[in-house]
Amino acid sequence: MELRVERDSDIDSWKEVILVYNSALKQMSTKLEILNDEFQHIHRYNPIEHIKSRIKTSESIVKKLKKHGYESTIQNMIQYVNDIAGIRVICSFTSDIYRIAEMISNQGDIKVISVKDYIVTPKNSGYKSYHMLVTIPVYLSDRILDTKVEIQIRTVAMDFWASLEHKIHYKFEGNAPDYIRNELVECAKMVSALDAKMLTLNEEVLGITKRKE
Repeated sequence: MELRVERDSDIDSWKEVILVYNSALKQMSTKLEILNDEFQHIHRYNPIEHIKSRIKTSESIVKKLKKHGYESTIQNMIQYVNDIAGIRVICSFTSDIYRIAEMISNQGDIKVISVKDYIVTPKNSGYKSYHMLVTIPVYLSDRILDTKVEIQIRTVAMDFWASLEHKIHYKFEGNAPDYIRNELVECAKMVSALDAKMLTLNEEVLGITKRKE
């Protein structure tokens, strides 16, 4: 499977696609690391546990384009595939998720295109995460390209659940038995309860610490 090149696009080759989207991921990762360091300096606390990033494979991009009825061209890929560059931010507590999202939104050169809050409204499968689609400028020698990056923000517990759900989805090619899907939903409820309990416990610890200062 290959992506066909059309020369009327700002990006005219797969190699340049990789260059631009990798650059966008590097910039986004650096911004998040700086924000995390600043938060540590001011509040003596790191909201971000770790960051994962990836570029979608050409095979996955072609499959997604075909699914939605688009030709496999570079131009269509850039226009219609929003998750070519993906970055996942893992944090400890649910409160950190919204704190991180706000810090990202406040960056002057980042434009938030859309937000999907699967924490307030989980998917039927039980999936919970906070998704942001943003653009970040990539500065090349002769032009500036506003490049889309999908950001997923979730707790460690949510990420553990999502990782297992992803493996099961591909193991059964999207057709897992009902009892397994039901078990996953029950596990998602346990993850939510654990996140809530850990958040409460952390707030109690912080309260005790402040009273001692």
